[in-house]
Amino acid sequence: MGRKSTKENKNIYQISREEVGLTREAAAEELEFISSDRIEKIESEKSLPHPDEILAMADCYKNPSLCNYYCSHECPIGQEYVPEVKFKELSQITLEMLASLNTLEKEKNRLIEITVDGVISEDEMKDFEKIQDQLAQISLAIDSLELWVQKAIADGRIAE
Repeated sequence: MGRKSTKENKNIYQISREEVGLTREAAAEELEFISSDRIEKIESEKSLPHPDEILAMADCYKNPSLCNYYCSHECPIGQEYVPEVKFKELSQITLEMLASLNTLEKEKNRLIEITVDGVISEDEMKDFEKIQDQLAQISLAIDSLELWVQKAIADGRIAE
């Protein structure tokens, strides 16, 4: 039986493993292709995890947010293109999404005016960037909703 960690600055991988009550050895048995030594290296940040290891850990630890964390924090491409999605309650996600959609509804006509000629002029750029930011907020809200659904499936609260 493995010892319980007393380490204070645990990374997300160790926290996720411990939240489901697994020792490194038990996790290695469930993960099959990741040894307890490899898990220790990932958790102590001596080695970066590989994408296939993240997918397996996310499934085993019932924490789909590990995939977003890896992409937004550790993958060089993801760091550039993938925003971090924080886990939120469904009610908060819904309200944020509706607020963003309401704001965008007001800007819809302005977006049509800006883009109708296929050219964004300097005097249109500020409004276009504002609308683009609103679209990014909607995209993030959708990502948050998807993460919520994945977590609910992993926890058995909703069926796949």
